[in-house]
Formats: sequence, C-alpha cells, structure tokens
Amino acid sequence: MSTPVTTRAGTTAGERTAPAAGAVPAERAAEYRRRGWWREETFLDDLHRQAALRPRRLAVAGRRVAESRTDTLDYAELNRLTDRFALALLELGVRPGDFVAVQLPNRWEMVPLIFASIRVGAVIIPISPICTEEELRHRLGLTGARVCVTLPTWADTPLAEIVTRLQGELPSLEHVLVVDGPVPEGALPFHEHFVAEEREEHEGAAARLDGLALGADDPFVVLFTSGTTGLSKGVLHSQNTVHSAVRGYVDAFGAGDDWVAAVSTPLVHYSGFAQGVLAGVMLGGTVAFQDVRRNEALLDLVERYGATLLYGPPATLADVAASQRAERRDTSTLRHVVIGSAPVLRELSDEVHETLGARAHSLWGMSENGPVTTTRPEDPAGWAARSNGTAIDAMETRIETSPEFGVPEASGTPGSVGRLKVRGASLALGYHRRPEAFAAELGADGWFDTGDLARDDGRGGIRIIGRARDAVLRDGQVAPMTELEAVIGSHPQAVEAALVGLEPPAGHTAAGPGNVIVAVVVPRDGRGPTLQEVRDRVAEAGHDRRFLPDRLELVPALPKTLTGKVRKAELRERYTVPSPSPSPSPSPSSSPVL
Repeated sequence: MSTPVTTRAGTTAGERTAPAAGAVPAERAAEYRRRGWWREETFLDDLHRQAALRPRRLAVAGRRVAESRTDTLDYAELNRLTDRFALALLELGVRPGDFVAVQLPNRWEMVPLIFASIRVGAVIIPISPICTEEELRHRLGLTGARVCVTLPTWADTPLAEIVTRLQGELPSLEHVLVVDGPVPEGALPFHEHFVAEEREEHEGAAARLDGLALGADDPFVVLFTSGTTGLSKGVLHSQNTVHSAVRGYVDAFGAGDDWVAAVSTPLVHYSGFAQGVLAGVMLGGTVAFQDVRRNEALLDLVERYGATLLYGPPATLADVAASQRAERRDTSTLRHVVIGSAPVLRELSDEVHETLGARAHSLWGMSENGPVTTTRPEDPAGWAARSNGTAIDAMETRIETSPEFGVPEASGTPGSVGRLKVRGASLALGYHRRPEAFAAELGADGWFDTGDLARDDGRGGIRIIGRARDAVLRDGQVAPMTELEAVIGSHPQAVEAALVGLEPPAGHTAAGPGNVIVAVVVPRDGRGPTLQEVRDRVAEAGHDRRFLPDRLELVPALPKTLTGKVRKAELRERYTVPSPSPSPSPSPSSSPVL
C-alpha cells in the first residue's frame, strides 16, 4: 500500500493544494532520503545558509541587453528581497496553497519571486512571455492562480492587457502586477508594490512569515509541457523531486561552491529554473543570464563572471563557438559545456573544444524528471557525439524493445531500440488536475514512459532516437530521426530541419520499404539545400542509406510549441498527399518523392 508523503505542516501534499498527484510509496521515499536524494531542508534553507556563510558572494547576474546594463544580487541582497517579496505577496492575500504565476523573461525579479513563493507556502507557476492567449488562459485557469506577474509587452504582444482582461474570465485571478512600463487599469505596478517599500524592516515582519514556508515534500512548482498534441499539461514538482535532479546534475560534473553557470535557456523552463537558479543557490555559486536571446554575447558573461559551465541547445552553442572565432574572449575558467534538447554532432563537440577549451557534454531530460542522463568528464573523448550519457544517481533508465520498433539480434545489446522508461527520486508528483494522464504513463513498478525511443550506447547509457509517435521504420529498423535532423539542420544552407514520415501516395514508392521520409528545412539566406545535397550530407555523416530523405520541403519557419518543440503532427497533415490523387508538378519549394 502506498502512503502519502506528509508535509512539514502535517497535511498531505494533496490536501494542501489539491493537486492530482501520485503518492510515493513510503519505503521508496525512505530510500530516497537514506541516499541523500531527498532531504528535510529546502532551497529556502539553502538561501538562508548562503546568506550567512557568504553574504557578499554574487548570486545572480541578469544582463539587460537593450539597456546595456547588468542587474546583480549578492546572497545577502537576495535573502533580504526574498523576505520583502514574501511580505508583498501576503499583502496581496496570498496564503499557503495558493498559486503565483510569473510571466517574465530572464530578469532578476524572477529569482526572489521563486524564494518568496516558498517563503509564504505558495506554488509558483513560471510562464513564458511567448504564450498565446488561449494557452495563458488555460494555464492560469487550470492552476487557479491568484496573482500573475507579467510585462507590459513582449514581442509586440500586449501581455499586461491580455492578463488583465483574463481577470474577468478567471474569478481566482485577483491581482495582476506589471514589471516596468505602462500599467493598464485594474493592474498594479510591480516595483512600487514589491520593491519600493522595505517591508522586511517593519516591526513584526519576521513573525508574519513564521510557519508559512513550504516543506521539502509539498507541491512547489508547476512547469508546463510543450503541448505538441493539445493544451499543455502542468507538471507538479516538490522541492525534493527537483533537488534530487539538481543534486545529480551538479555531482556529475564534480561541482562545488566555485560553480558559476552561464545559462542561455529561459528561467521559466526546467533548465534555467532548476539547473540554473536553484543549483547555484544550493551550491553557493553564481548564475548569469540574459533577458533576450543574444547567443553571440553569451561569452561576455563567461569572461566577466568566470563561468565554469555553459548550458544551452546545439544551435546556441554553435553560435557561441562562431562568436569566439570572430572575437576571442577569455574562456579559461570554462570547464564544461552542457548541450541539451537535441543530439550533439561530432563537429560541434570538436568545435566547442577547439574554440572554448572546454569539453562538450550531452544531456537528456524532460519536465517530468529534469536532467536524467548526461555524459561525464570520465567518458571517452567525443562521447557526447555518440551518447546522451548515463543516468544521474537518483534515476534509472530502461529500454523496452518490441517488434513495433524492430527486433534486434539480441535485446539489450548496443543498438537495441525501444521505448525509454525512467524511474527514481526526480519523477514529478504528477500532472496538476490530470491524474489520469500521469497514471497512463506510470507503471505499477514506478517506471515512467517518456514517450521517447532510445538505443543502448554500449556503455550503460542511452542515445535518444526520437519520439515514439514519430517513428519511421525502414526494413524493420527505426530511423534515428533526432540525429538525422541534427545532421540536416547543420547544412551550411539550412537554419534547422525536421523529419516526418508519411504513407506513400498512390502511384509512388519510397526509396525503401516503409514510410516516405520528408525533410522539412528552413533555408539560410533564402537559399536552402537541394534534396540531393541533403541526401549526400546524411550519407557523409555515416548514416545508413536506407534512411535518406525521399522528399524535401523548404519553409520560412517550422511550426513550434511554446517550448520550441516542432509540431510534427501539423507537418504530417500539411504534407500528406490525399490518395488517390493526380501527380502534380512539383512546386519550386518542393522536391518530389523519389
């Protein structure tokens, strides 16, 4: 029988915020604590400890690119602002169990808001500024957010007006706070309410906050998924489920209090939120970031603050390496370049090492678990180009093969392809108010189906092949879609690429048995590669010729979710040819099926 995790306040996590979360069996929770993956302390305790031990150590450096300035907070300042922001939340009526939405880019205000929410017992909801009104309505409504912090505008979208208008539809949304700029009627200026008044200095301020803070097992944050097949799901984590992932992540690189991370990803995503901010505070290190995407300027942060680790997706790191070749910066402090979200190609791994003097690492994870696997400093040179690494201490991985995805000579041997399942202390509490969706992916033995396909890398690790629902088979073998996309997207005449498999139209056959493989490419400078050039590049990269694309489509942009994932279902619908159909003449943007 499973026993619900109990919070510090003596209520179950489900009673405190009424989430639809799965309970962790008591014996498993005890094991997680024994191993140090879960603990009684919280990230707020980490902040208090750092403020006492190293009050003047730089905690946060937030670069404002357009204003040519950087906002900084040391640990004493972050600790003080956490109390000030917490008292400001109390004055807005926020109470334990309430939800606080924060829709900001990478700005310093995000950091004390995280810890202030913990301080008053509230669950924080990080939301990207790039969010449609429909999706924003869904996220605020699903969580019943009481407060939303946002911007006046972002990318020409009037965020403050939209959120304020949603107040009329969402009874739970009582307060909208606007950071910088015009404040619409019905909203409040953020800095005037949260920053201007030194509430922490008022008599009795500390007593007002006593006993409110979240416990280590309480629901702590809702991180929304990409929503590739509909509205996004809210992944609910406790501080312990996040701690185990963050602890495993930093331990994989032997990190200590000299940790200085330059983070290129949004603070509203797991990577920036946990692997950036929370990892830094846990270690007593520094996290540096920019409010807008300026990949060529990331090395300025590395040089200025002596970054020891740089994190980002492949395209970002390719830009960083090119920037270093164009204008050399001092990167002598940089020890690790961690690349997530897509496969690492050998040429990128080599380029990172040559230009930055640091080793490239490949990482795989998801919102439901955080970072699960990564390559390590002790792995063979260039291993990031062949593997997504082994599991962190708190997690396990398993590849379940089946005839659906081809039958290898011996299941479990290097090259075996199957569904990737994971289990361990970093698994989320559940999907907020979607228990059935979470339960559908979770087995009775605790293994969670990630929806990804992977193969054994031959050294106890994994290599991600692609999403199971997007699988393409040729001669009974699964095409390595993510690797092929990375290879094609790295073509000099391509910005990025996606692959989809289609059923052959009437009267046509693919180059081999199975699906027609369509390469959808965003051209660089208006001129994309030809189909033959794409096929040559894939072959030159050493991939089996049976997986060469059969068709090429050039598009101005790929349809994506808010988290940057390609909507492949939309591409399949767009390029599927109805059957039967006449054979049309190919358009200038399309190469026909071979």
